[in-house]
Amino acid sequence: MNFNWTEEDRAYRARIRDFLRRELPADWHSIARHGPGSREQTAFSLEFCAKLAAEGLLVPHWPREWGGENRPTWEHFILGEEMWAAGEPRGAQYMNVNWIGPTLMRYGTPEQQQRYLPEMAAGQAIWCQGFSEPGAGSDLAALRTRAERDGDDYVINGTKIWTSYAALADHCFLLARVGSGEAGSGSDRAGIAIFLVPMSTAGIQVRAIPSLIGHGDIHETFFTDVRIPATARLGAEGEGWSIIAYALANERVGIPRYQLSARVLDGMVADLAARGRFDDPVIRSRAGAAFAACEAARMLVYRVVDQRARGAAPGPESNIARVAVIAADHAVTDFGLDFLPHSFSGDGVSTGGDPDLLAHHERAIVAGIAAGAAEIQLGLIARRHLDLPREAP
Repeated sequence: MNFNWTEEDRAYRARIRDFLRRELPADWHSIARHGPGSREQTAFSLEFCAKLAAEGLLVPHWPREWGGENRPTWEHFILGEEMWAAGEPRGAQYMNVNWIGPTLMRYGTPEQQQRYLPEMAAGQAIWCQGFSEPGAGSDLAALRTRAERDGDDYVINGTKIWTSYAALADHCFLLARVGSGEAGSGSDRAGIAIFLVPMSTAGIQVRAIPSLIGHGDIHETFFTDVRIPATARLGAEGEGWSIIAYALANERVGIPRYQLSARVLDGMVADLAARGRFDDPVIRSRAGAAFAACEAARMLVYRVVDQRARGAAPGPESNIARVAVIAADHAVTDFGLDFLPHSFSGDGVSTGGDPDLLAHHERAIVAGIAAGAAEIQLGLIARRHLDLPREAP
């Protein structure tokens, strides 16, 4: 794998940085403190993504027929890195860009593609994902939400939890059990389907859950006799598990959080140097270790992106990279807590703390759980790739 960026790559990164300098307001990080699911950040992100779309920087990796430019995989990833370095101002749109849109391109009907992809490419759609349930988080195959066929419709009943953006979402990418399979069996992956559900449909109730990362970010979502047409099903009945595997593979490659961690670390080092404290060998050693964790995460993620770019079959690298990104997050926040603890005080604004650093710390905690907790990833690596037993003999 060649890690040397081409002149085209460097020019593309410079173009993105120039756009961010022009379009991100000075108070962007204060807006971000409201939380990615807040009305404040959602309103900002819709406006920002419309500008990205006009600049050709929202879905450049998509096919031209759907508003993209057929940009190569690495340029798509450069875009993701720069967005995360800036604190991910796209908000909920990252889901549309990175995995919901590509999943619809692969599995959707022409009617579904025509219905949903143009508004995604324009940056004007908000989606939420209906995966986790109170009894089915990391083990999604244990889900109990059920979609019963009724003539030309499905009727959905069940509960989803930790649903990001649900209160403001236009649509839900919903995982539900179909057919006669036993709900919550944990092994019946064949009886699962995906549905594209308008959040305005009668019978959907959304309740906010208090969160570390701002108001309105995560929710419990209740589906009570929610009737949708059969044309809202994505793919065939029983194809949901393979669809979700494809979607999650795109999601996890599309979140280079190490880039944000590295920027936050740079800011802390500059702060310590300005205070005359960075000559302390203990501080320098710990800063070096945190930087190394960020770079290790970067290199492991690059291996996954390289596999994607070459069309190679995915291996253990994606799970390993996920663990490394979580480790980098925590190395940076632990460094800050040990050497700049005042920066984490109160709300980070009225108490004289650092709102950017506090936001990173809060979201690092959540990021270690969402999209596949670190412990789950380690278990997958052990069982699938190291052939270790579930329990010690």
